[in-house]
Amino acid sequence: MPGSPQIRQSKHWDFNNEVNMKVVIYGSNGQLGPHVVKALEGHVDLRLTDLEPFDTPHEMMIVDVSDPDAVARAAEGMDAIVNLSVLRPHRQIAFDVNTLGCYNIMRAAVAHRIPRVINTGPHFTVQGAPYEALDYNIGPDVPPKPSTNLYALSKGLGQEICRIFTTQSDVYVLCYLFYIFCYHDDLSRPGLNRPFLVTWRDAAAAFLPGLTIDLKTLPSQCEVFNIFANRPHQKFSNEKAKRILGWQPKDDLEHTYLKSNV
Repeated sequence: MPGSPQIRQSKHWDFNNEVNMKVVIYGSNGQLGPHVVKALEGHVDLRLTDLEPFDTPHEMMIVDVSDPDAVARAAEGMDAIVNLSVLRPHRQIAFDVNTLGCYNIMRAAVAHRIPRVINTGPHFTVQGAPYEALDYNIGPDVPPKPSTNLYALSKGLGQEICRIFTTQSDVYVLCYLFYIFCYHDDLSRPGLNRPFLVTWRDAAAAFLPGLTIDLKTLPSQCEVFNIFANRPHQKFSNEKAKRILGWQPKDDLEHTYLKSNV
């Protein structure tokens, strides 16, 4: 897809382990995808998919996630699935990608006996406007209230499909929730003091822990995690991701909420 962010050189990731695992990524050339690929390459074997072809040293397939046959073909022979596909503004396509796409991916996981799926979405997939207006220290295990926003609702329905599949199969789903991304060295927007902010590289660093964690140690077959930097706002909580996944955000982004002395 056009508009993918530039991948900056970084030694942020210190993973040394190579995992004997084949992973297919749906929506791998969007905004977050290239960062996730960079974090995973050298650790797992990657099969990348997107709507249009793109340059990559990894195996690449053209896949529309609303096409069940294409999704199933891309999942064949894989050990894990990462779903980064997303469509926000268009009413029909949003449901085709965000909702039907999850259904097709879970069908493929069951058909190919793939035990692990990492699904992704915005924070309001679960923690939508009803919570934002009334609460603090909101964790990912609250009852889902995505509100009526098209993006939130279509992603919320997709995640609910994932959850239901885990009650009827052996597949485990880890759902990663994000909101605002930024580069670690971007000091041009000091007013960006959103409570659910994370750097691209910290977000990407959460995926290898999700791919390597012993599934039997998870509290259930469907677990949701808030992925964002350690923030003083305490509007939301990322404690669960740190405790269960062992993920630790390294970029504190203090410049986004501290007053400059200049």
